[in-house]
Amino acid sequence: MAAQDRAGNRLPNFTLVQLRYFAAAAEHGSMTAAARELVVSQSAVSTAVAQLEKELGVQLLLRHHARGLALTPAGREFYTELRGFLAHSQELADAARNAGQTLMGELRVGMFATIAPFMLPGLVTQYADRYPRVDLTVIEAEHAELKKGLRDGAFEVAVMYSYDLGTELRCVPVATIPPYVLVPVGHRLAGRRSVSLAELAGDRLVLLDLPHTASYFRSLFAQVGVEPTIGYRSRLFETVRSMVAAGHGYSILNQRPASDESYSGGPVVALRIKDELPTLDAVAAWVDGARLTRKAMAFIEQCRAIGGLEPGIGKLDD
Repeated sequence: MAAQDRAGNRLPNFTLVQLRYFAAAAEHGSMTAAARELVVSQSAVSTAVAQLEKELGVQLLLRHHARGLALTPAGREFYTELRGFLAHSQELADAARNAGQTLMGELRVGMFATIAPFMLPGLVTQYADRYPRVDLTVIEAEHAELKKGLRDGAFEVAVMYSYDLGTELRCVPVATIPPYVLVPVGHRLAGRRSVSLAELAGDRLVLLDLPHTASYFRSLFAQVGVEPTIGYRSRLFETVRSMVAAGHGYSILNQRPASDESYSGGPVVALRIKDELPTLDAVAAWVDGARLTRKAMAFIEQCRAIGGLEPGIGKLDD
């Protein structure tokens, strides 16, 4: 007799192995690749997926002989929910092995490339000190790659800037970072403590030209009615600083290194901005609807501590 819930509804009768095999096939888009990762036969993966589809009464994968596998709409929704379930099943097993005394297992997170040099070293040290049995892997990437990695399950949490997150992601702030002006030592305003953006209107701007980042910086000028003159663009943070140090213009940045010396050896001067401009939040983001593991929640708390924010992870599920 099939198992039933309290309302008399039939409970699904699938196994954790079937779920894991389906998740691997969905992730790789190939039964062969999934079998290789799981170290089982291709027929074992194919049979497990077919049994799962039969039990659920819905097709999860489309089989294309030449192009591999593709998720059906139902399969995509099921896979999204399944990633969190599998993460928690692993955490449950880890907790049982360790009698629930400490966090352990693997945690994969993403981090925006320009945030990583400032936050990652101390974060890794402190997280490892507190949770030595967690195997922390950090993938550095740009904004669009981080969003894709969250959607695809490449990592559970990503530390990134708060712009263009859409409705598919939830987030909590981990640091608040005000913009500042960077000028070379010989600049006419270098002796000042603060400047307005209007005072720089005639100078050339060295723009950090990353997707969304460049738009954010240009929006700051728009808010005070100034049109910047862009002299040079670079996608690399330290290239921007070196160009400024060499006298090729000024820049606006958010993250500030401990040293005022650029990679090229030339010094730069950081100035506060007089104008009332919005700060930029760094956030920890995850897929909306996903239940964070305790490892991920502890990671976010550590990010907030590094960023100087009060603990607040308990409010995530409000």
